[in-house]
Amino acid sequence: MPLARDKIIGHDLERLAFRFTMTNDGAVVHCQISDAAMDELAGMQGTESSARQAQFMSLRETIERVASDLYDEAPRFKGYVVRIFTRHLGR
Repeated sequence: MPLARDKIIGHDLERLAFRFTMTNDGAVVHCQISDAAMDELAGMQGTESSARQAQFMSLRETIERVASDLYDEAPRFKGYVVRIFTRHLGR
């Protein structure tokens, strides 16, 4: 079942990832995509942290589709976070 769009949390400098949420039947699912994965999707490298939100917005549909697919394959337990890395993009 596909996840539904929810909120943008923003760039996490400590984890070098962009965080966002989606929902599954009203339950919030925390998600994040690594900076490297976002850059790979965008076909660039070394995007400044201040430009990450704009980059996420331009790639949002693709990123959310990948997150939804990963969620469908994942074990379900409370607190599970969908984490997208470059290895998930070649599917």
